[in-house]
Amino acid sequence: MAWTVSLDGGTYEEARASFAWDLPDDYNLAHDLLRKHDQSSDRIALYQAYPDGRRETYTFEELDRYSSQLANALEKRGIERGDRVGVVVPQKPSNPITHLACWKIGAVSLPLSVLFGDESLRHRLDDSGAKAVVADTTVVETVVSAATNCPALETIVEVTDDDLASEATTSFSALVEGESEEYEIAETTAETPAIIMYTSGSTGPPKGALHGHGVWVGHCPAFSMYFERRVHEGVYWTPADWAWIGALGDLLFPAWHYGRPVVGYPMGKFDPETAFSLMEEFEVTNAFVPPTAIRMLMGIEDPRVKYDLSLRAVCSGGEPLTPEILDWADEELSGVVVNELYGQTEANLLVTNCQEWFSAHPGSMGKAVPGHDVAVIDPETGEERPAGETGEIAVRHGDDPVIFQEYWNQPEKTANATIGEWHLTGDLGTVDESGYVWFKSRDDDLILTSGYRVGPGEVERTVLEHAGVEQVGVIGIADETRGEIIKAFVQPISGSGSSELKEEIRDLVRDQLAKYEYPREIEFVEQLPQTTTGKIQRRKLREHEQGSE
Repeated sequence: MAWTVSLDGGTYEEARASFAWDLPDDYNLAHDLLRKHDQSSDRIALYQAYPDGRRETYTFEELDRYSSQLANALEKRGIERGDRVGVVVPQKPSNPITHLACWKIGAVSLPLSVLFGDESLRHRLDDSGAKAVVADTTVVETVVSAATNCPALETIVEVTDDDLASEATTSFSALVEGESEEYEIAETTAETPAIIMYTSGSTGPPKGALHGHGVWVGHCPAFSMYFERRVHEGVYWTPADWAWIGALGDLLFPAWHYGRPVVGYPMGKFDPETAFSLMEEFEVTNAFVPPTAIRMLMGIEDPRVKYDLSLRAVCSGGEPLTPEILDWADEELSGVVVNELYGQTEANLLVTNCQEWFSAHPGSMGKAVPGHDVAVIDPETGEERPAGETGEIAVRHGDDPVIFQEYWNQPEKTANATIGEWHLTGDLGTVDESGYVWFKSRDDDLILTSGYRVGPGEVERTVLEHAGVEQVGVIGIADETRGEIIKAFVQPISGSGSSELKEEIRDLVRDQLAKYEYPREIEFVEQLPQTTTGKIQRRKLREHEQGSE
């Protein structure tokens, strides 16, 4: 099976008309991403770089062997088809190797960010019923702490450079040592469960979106579009954490579907100079870069003079791109194309641009991708709205492989995301007469900050754990660099707040949730607006914020 996605047709309209999902009956991600490629060649899959200057290369054949070793080792630890395995590793080889090993077994991988704190990890590991977790040594202490409240979790594998693991873990290298490099891939289809990715809901705990083996192939038509249909060549890179659908689905795994090399680098906090240096060193041609990171790149003067870049196209999503970003790439990067994209954890890469086919309109996310039937509908009736009229952005289920199968253990919320034949995204927008899709707003209180989606309810529950907090309401407020930042309106128990309390609240959220979820702004208030049932009225907090500007 050497099947790949292609966009036939000389025009966008022809590609949409001719495209069909024709996945093989025996489709398996590990075969598609690794084994279908020529195993006798030295085709590079991964250029791995480290902050200390180390450099490594991995071929598709090597990744196939290493993931087979891990699959054999995990099976000996009791991992079977359908079991969940967490992956808490930055941009290092053991991250995709773990996913691939799971998919070979028929197990379900669970990408988790190294930015997560104790409570964020605990909820996801416990809710998913993860039986094992592979964690980087930099975060293993947090993982071990979270694991004490995860009864199903039996094995913690620690990824270390010196092969030495803590008492509560097993080192990755020791686990795979001596294991066979051969593995017979499990029989799967595109619908076989493969991965759970957690969303940040506006209310309640984060939900686990379950996807099948077809999910990354479902990303490939958009991947082809936003990289201007030159996907069988070039080198690919993203600074995004390999725990997010935007990194895994927008770049890493589609690039491997097409047999192209990806650059890995555990950067941590984004640094624009390092980013340009990496793109120069590895001759990166195509990159996925979140808007916040692009704005930081824009702070570097004369990048084409300082760096010998091979960059041709950049894709970006998470928030609408402003015209100055497109102008900067065209002028300062000598014609580099920037294409916006749109999607979500439940159904990703539904809309994008391809300037070979049609011009980008600043403020618009682009047009529906071939293979995805996208419309703006009335969420109450499922009827399509006329051109220019606001409604909820939706995608028709059909045989579309990017649409999630269910929210893990939450059938009622799964049902609420569907009306008739449509999956509801929760985003409001319009479609104009030319087919361009325009984002308006969320229909809930979700916050979009630095490309991350943050549910205010989760932040509020964590802040309330502080003994000095009586009540709290969290919203997103506009920010030039990050799109939005998180602001907390805090009602302290003592009646007045202090700078010390602000720092304690920020530290609490950083430690329990994630480093990007803490409130950068905190305002102390005497009383918060509430409904008659005692719920915080975030709408009134937003109105208050707008009135004070």
